[in-house]
Amino acid sequence: MAQEIRHDGIVDSVDGQTVVVRINQSSACGGCQVRNICRAAESKDKLVEINCPDAGSLRIGQTVTVTGAESLGMKAVIYSFGLPLLLLLVALITAEAVTGSEKMAALAALGILLPYYIVLFLLRDRIKKDFQFSIKY
Repeated sequence: MAQEIRHDGIVDSVDGQTVVVRINQSSACGGCQVRNICRAAESKDKLVEINCPDAGSLRIGQTVTVTGAESLGMKAVIYSFGLPLLLLLVALITAEAVTGSEKMAALAALGILLPYYIVLFLLRDRIKKDFQFSIKY
């Protein structure tokens, strides 16, 4: 059985079969007693949109658990860090070999990221289908 990633959250909104859950992500020191005065502690709310066939039984403010396959986390890391790093390195090495200029190679390496993120943005609906989460309550 594949392992799951689990996060507790609160239902923020329900619209038809779409449920938006607010998840509070806190750093490892989020449970520390002095987190209010420590600058290292950080906490952010994330909104996760989930397609849920039985959304009618959920109420705003209800506590739920959002689950997803552990492989989703690895896929997200590849899309957000792995592929851009690979593109950056390939562009840097190629541009350096072609132009012989470090400045041009650096500009080309950074410039290659713009089309990557534009393509990622344009394919967001397709990618969204790959990242399916479910709700347990």
